[in-house]
Amino acid sequence: MPSHTSISAGELQTTARRLPKSLLYSIAAGIGGSGLDAVALESLRGARPFLGRAIAASNNQKEIPADRITTLDYHPVKLLSALARSHYMGAKKHTIDDLASRYLETGDFDLLHSWSGDCVRSLRMANRLNIPSVLEIPTWHRNKGKVKPNLTKSERERAAAGFPQNLFNKMLVSRQQVMEEYDRATLIFVLSEKARETFRIAGIPEEKLFTMHRGVDVARFTPAETPSEKFRAIFVGSLIKRKGVHILLEAWRKAAIPDGRLILLGTLHPEIEPFIEQYGGDDVRVSGFVRDVPSLLRQASVHVFPSELEGSAKATYEAAACGLAQIATRESGDVVIDGENGWIIPPNDVDALVEALRAAHADRDQLVRYGQAGRERVVNHFTWDHFRERLLDAYDLAIRRTQ
Repeated sequence: MPSHTSISAGELQTTARRLPKSLLYSIAAGIGGSGLDAVALESLRGARPFLGRAIAASNNQKEIPADRITTLDYHPVKLLSALARSHYMGAKKHTIDDLASRYLETGDFDLLHSWSGDCVRSLRMANRLNIPSVLEIPTWHRNKGKVKPNLTKSERERAAAGFPQNLFNKMLVSRQQVMEEYDRATLIFVLSEKARETFRIAGIPEEKLFTMHRGVDVARFTPAETPSEKFRAIFVGSLIKRKGVHILLEAWRKAAIPDGRLILLGTLHPEIEPFIEQYGGDDVRVSGFVRDVPSLLRQASVHVFPSELEGSAKATYEAAACGLAQIATRESGDVVIDGENGWIIPPNDVDALVEALRAAHADRDQLVRYGQAGRERVVNHFTWDHFRERLLDAYDLAIRRTQ
């Protein structure tokens, strides 16, 4: 397992953690639900004893008392919901940020926990008041591992736009604002070694990076009693190019697995429809969005996730918990270890994926071994209890760094 951060282990004391007396948590998503909303709830479960205030777009749960949560349900920003999604989301992020900054200014909070794109003003306030902070990154560094100038051509054009477009552009969260957040945060949460690498490339100091793997409910996601007799490969996630679904469809057709079936579980986006038409067939099933993901994972033989960019793909945790071997990319996160619980392939490499699919089909005993190793890995390292322990370690480290 990679360490939380590259600094000396002595900074993470074996004595009692230093934890905040009053945490301010802010996120432009919801609390409770799926995706980031679920991560927010798990974070607040860990922080509940010292949660001072949470600010979120919505509240979809009843476990954390509503009187400790401020939402945008009745905020005037909701009047902008008819705008383009990017502008409305940007407006909500700026609103969350402004509210958090005002709360910090009261002096009632001693730690800020927020998300990338949601907190440049509140981080400025935290710095002014010497309040430690942790910044969550849902995927990678904003530059995605590339070296970029201070202002790109499109950013210069956006800045020079006239009325009324300039008003809409101001609603967006700029790359420069995100860069400032990176500089101002005490600690930055990275979800995988690949994500950490993108920050290294951008020159972010290693000591600011804290590896924050996610978690999975291992009581809900459990292995099948017996392996599937037929070979079924499954993909779970949005059916988009970024997640490599078009590569998977082409590779599946080229692999020509006898009596095999490919199951695509997730919302179908228009950009994938031409590939369904070209490479689909009776052995490819698009199941769409379903709520009972565990039951479908238990019917599969292998989970395939050839994404080119993720923070730490939720589906890889869930598939491992269900005892599935996996074919994934390094860009998908740290759950899959090549040769231990699955196959790691390069992104956008059809031939490598064909080879991995054929290898998975050829050795069913290896599939079982990989699946058992994957289940053991998440049970030992990636439950939500592990996640909350890592979170408290991060809070402790951020406080010690500031003091």
